[in-house]
Amino acid sequence: MVAALRLGYPIICRLISSRTKSLGLGNLKPSNFSVQSQLLHRPVSSEISKQANFTVTYLINSCGLSPEDAKLAASKVELQSQEGADSVLALLSSHGLSETQISKVVKSHPRVLLADPEKTLSPKIEFFSSVGLSRVDLARVLSFNPHLLSRSLENQIVPSYNFLRNMISKENVVAVLKRRSWMFLENHSRNVMPNIEALRELGMPRACISLLLAHDTQVLMHNHDELVQLVNEVRGMGFDLKKSTFVVALRALCGKSSRAIWNRNREIYKRSWGWSDDDVISAFRKSPQCMILSEKKIMQTMDFLVNKMGWSASMIPTYPVILCFSLENRIIPRCSVVKVLMKKGLVDENVSLAYAVLPAEKQFLERFVTRYLSQVPNLLSVYEGELDLQDV
Repeated sequence: MVAALRLGYPIICRLISSRTKSLGLGNLKPSNFSVQSQLLHRPVSSEISKQANFTVTYLINSCGLSPEDAKLAASKVELQSQEGADSVLALLSSHGLSETQISKVVKSHPRVLLADPEKTLSPKIEFFSSVGLSRVDLARVLSFNPHLLSRSLENQIVPSYNFLRNMISKENVVAVLKRRSWMFLENHSRNVMPNIEALRELGMPRACISLLLAHDTQVLMHNHDELVQLVNEVRGMGFDLKKSTFVVALRALCGKSSRAIWNRNREIYKRSWGWSDDDVISAFRKSPQCMILSEKKIMQTMDFLVNKMGWSASMIPTYPVILCFSLENRIIPRCSVVKVLMKKGLVDENVSLAYAVLPAEKQFLERFVTRYLSQVPNLLSVYEGELDLQDV
C-alpha cells in the first residue's frame, strides 16, 4: 500500500502541476501551499459555505433579521439544524415576546439559538417571572438585554437578586430589573459592595443607600476613590448625608455626562436669568433636581414664570422645586386660575405664585377654586383647561 502511494505520488504532482498551468499559476512550485491546499480541501470549504448559507437564510426567514444583520450574526453562530433553533424561538414566543422582540434578541445575542430551551432558558425565564416580572415586562427586559439568558442562574442571576433583595424591597428589585437589568450581570464585589461599605462608614443611612440601589445604581458602580471624593464634594456644598436630597445631588454630579449637564444648566441660569453662583448653589441645595433638567424645560418654565406671570427671576432660587413641576399639567393651570382671580380683584396682585404652585392639589382647590365658585362659576373649567381665561 505504501509502495503504491509512493509510486502514485509523482503522478499526483504532475496532475497538480498540469492543473496549476491551466489556471495560469505555472510559476508556483508544487510545494507551495495555496494551490494544493485549495484543491485538496475544496469539499470541506464547500460544506462550510453551505452551513453558513443555511444559518444566514434561517436568520433572515425565521428570525426577521435583515441580510446585513444576518451575515453579521452568522459570523458569531453556526446553526447545525433548524429543529433546535425553532425550539428556542417557540419558547420565547410562548413567554410573550413579539416577532420584533425576538428579532432584537437574536440580533444582539445570536448564540441564544444554540441554547437548550428546557435545561438552560426556561429556568431563567421562570425565575424572572417568579420574582414579580410581568409577562409584558419580561418580554421588554429580555429584548433589551438578552445576555441575561446566557448567564448562570445559580452563580450570577440568583446571587444578584439576593444581594439587591437584602438591601431593598421586592418591588424595587423588580424596578431595577426593568430599568437597569445590567445589574444582574455585574460582579458586585468589584465596586458596588465596597462603595456601599464606604458610604456606611461615612454615615449614610441604610434608607439613602437603598435609594441609590433602587434609583441611581450607576453611582455605586463608580470607582471607589472617585465616589468618596464626590461624596466629600457634595457634603462641601452643604448637603446632609442623611437626607434623600444627598442621593439626588450625587446623581447630578456623578460622571462626566452628568457633570456636563450640571455645568450647562448653571450657565443657563446665570447667563439667561441673571442668577449668581450663590443663587445656583442655593437652588441646588433646596432642589437638586433643578440642575438635571433639560435646557428646554428650564427655558420654557422660566419664560412663563418671569415673562408671562411677571415673577422676578431672582425669587425663583427661593422655590426652585417649582422648576421641576409640569408646566402643562400644574404650573399653567394654577397660574391661569390666579390670573382670573387677580383680573376680577378677588386676590391681591402681589400674591406669591409659590403660594399657588407649591401646595398639594386638594389644598390649591380649596384655596383658589372652591371658595370663589360663587363669584366665578367657570373657574373650575379654567383650571381644567376647558375654558380660556380670556373668556371668563
